[in-house]
Amino acid sequence: MLVGDVLNKVAAEKGDKTAAFFANDTISYKELNIRSNKLAHGLIDLGIEPENMVSIMLPNSLEFLTAYFGVIKSGATMVPINIMFKVPAVEYILNNSEAKAVITSRGFLPLLKKCELDYLENIILVDEKEEETIHIDEFADKSDKLPELQNVDEQSVAACLYTSGTTGDPKGAMLTHHNLIYDTEATIEHLHVDDTGRYICVLPMFHAFAETVCMLMPIFLGADIVIAEKFLPEKVLRTIQEKNVTFFTGVPTMYTALLNVKNRDQYNLSHLKLCLSGGAAMPQQIMKEFEETFNVTIIEGNGPTETSPVAYANPPKGIRKPTSVGLPIPGTAVKIVDKDDNELPRGEIGEIAVKGDNVMKGYFKNPEATKKALRGGWFHTGDLGKMDEDGYIYIVDRKKDMINVGGMNVYPREIEEQLYKHPKILEAAVVAAKDELRGEIPKAVIVLKEGETATEREIRTYCMEYFANYKIPKLVDFVDELPKGTTGKIDKKVLRDL
Repeated sequence: MLVGDVLNKVAAEKGDKTAAFFANDTISYKELNIRSNKLAHGLIDLGIEPENMVSIMLPNSLEFLTAYFGVIKSGATMVPINIMFKVPAVEYILNNSEAKAVITSRGFLPLLKKCELDYLENIILVDEKEEETIHIDEFADKSDKLPELQNVDEQSVAACLYTSGTTGDPKGAMLTHHNLIYDTEATIEHLHVDDTGRYICVLPMFHAFAETVCMLMPIFLGADIVIAEKFLPEKVLRTIQEKNVTFFTGVPTMYTALLNVKNRDQYNLSHLKLCLSGGAAMPQQIMKEFEETFNVTIIEGNGPTETSPVAYANPPKGIRKPTSVGLPIPGTAVKIVDKDDNELPRGEIGEIAVKGDNVMKGYFKNPEATKKALRGGWFHTGDLGKMDEDGYIYIVDRKKDMINVGGMNVYPREIEEQLYKHPKILEAAVVAAKDELRGEIPKAVIVLKEGETATEREIRTYCMEYFANYKIPKLVDFVDELPKGTTGKIDKKVLRDL
């Protein structure tokens, strides 16, 4: 079965049921299926062949949802582009992926025209018509039936998602139809969710986390999606209340922002039944305060883009362990390995490796990186972690974030967890700073709560109560805000560069 087949099947069952809300607009399952079918036929008539790359550069919208399924139904590979990217990154992804077409809006045309593109043949606009472009309405007379594809099967690449590129150029993770369907269905089983829920998508839809959990999961279930164009904390709380949202997915900084809305008590979130946090470590103090404030459970999970992306999560019906990202989803194996790929005993820290049908096919046009990442048949995540006797996984930190203080390993997350418990601190990040004597030392970058003041000495004295001397931040910077990526994750690469 292909991803498009799933939507086709659900649409036949759900018909006029609303698939998604966006602002004052809605789209039914029947209409989403028809629109994406017409787009798929339009792409095929433009000469798009199986596994040609077609990019999507759109903000969260009904048009993104239609484009996503339209591209995949055509047999092409969907390549989403971060809408915050500038010319160099957009140019690189479009050229590296050899994208034949891009589906976008008029506002991105000036940027695209500045790019030197080697393969792009068609620009398809979803809003206003422009010269030398195609408007999506030009496909209105195409067939509303699902295209019958040749030479496309479940092992064909449905999506190529470019990783953040924190250590060089981004790499395109090739996810097959089977990868996406398997991961979505396993996540549904693991989280015990069903079609009675209403899911809000505040994460950017170009991101793997949003695509699987906020789009594919509810669509596969035949549930409702409430699409938010961007994350505005007060507006999100109001939307959850007004739309009776039952399932919220976000990264940790989003929970911090919602918790710090001044008039948060005026919102009734009684319909909210479950929250999922991923993408970065959830500070336990924030989790505790959020759950107590809004009377809802947060399930922490995780997984890299290369695992489609959900690999593990705490079970909603079962034991939920603080600081753990939970158990592997059904059918997925996880082990902890040392630098020579030997499996480590329970409780020891090493690199987390994942094996399962959700693991990518490889990196596009990058056999060396593929071989390194998938050595021994296991995907090596780059996360340092451990596994307890019950099989629960704990992410200690990213390998690249670990700080080496004179030969002693320091894991920033451990320090950050304690900093979040300080009554004056809103957000905190710990990174490595260079030091002539010890090689590296911990540096804390802190955002204080509104109206609070603190000194470097005060923070260091606080840390002395909890940590050995080599773990105490030797430098403390106070800033108005921490740099964040488009998903809201704190960008430690920017902090390290600074």
